[in-house]
Amino acid sequence: MEKALIVIDFQKEWIDGNSEEYVGKIDEVIERVNNLINYSRENNYKIIFTKHLEKDSEDAWSEGSEGVKLIENLNRRDSDIIVVKNKINPFYETNLDNELGDVDEILVCGILTNLCVRMFIEEAYDRDFRIRVIKDCCVAYDSEIQEFTFKDLKQTREEIEFLNLENLE
Repeated sequence: MEKALIVIDFQKEWIDGNSEEYVGKIDEVIERVNNLINYSRENNYKIIFTKHLEKDSEDAWSEGSEGVKLIENLNRRDSDIIVVKNKINPFYETNLDNELGDVDEILVCGILTNLCVRMFIEEAYDRDFRIRVIKDCCVAYDSEIQEFTFKDLKQTREEIEFLNLENLE
């Protein structure tokens, strides 16, 4: 069974206190994500980061801006794959389907839970992947949105597994 970890949009824009997109201080989440990356490396997962760019933007999410860079203290290696996307859906007009090739199980974490993470989960579900969402490695603007998103996905897609990092086996 081939496995992959998808790390969605852990970009600087989210942690810039001057940005309208600021999600708050997420140092503990980043630490958990790094532990998840380490777990995935030890278990021979393919590691894929997605990175969002807005076409024709001159502000947030614009190509070349500081905010679109991946957060520096992530345990990323040059051998990891980066998929650049221009829409909420990370499969839309990207090479993600090709990168996932023989993969049948996916671990997923990311920012924003209710937007890009949710869209990835829905699209991966429709492609028949086994999906395990690491809840405490995901970020939304607030806990109410986060929990509603997980609850709604679980109620409509029972096969998806939702767990915290400490329960990952």
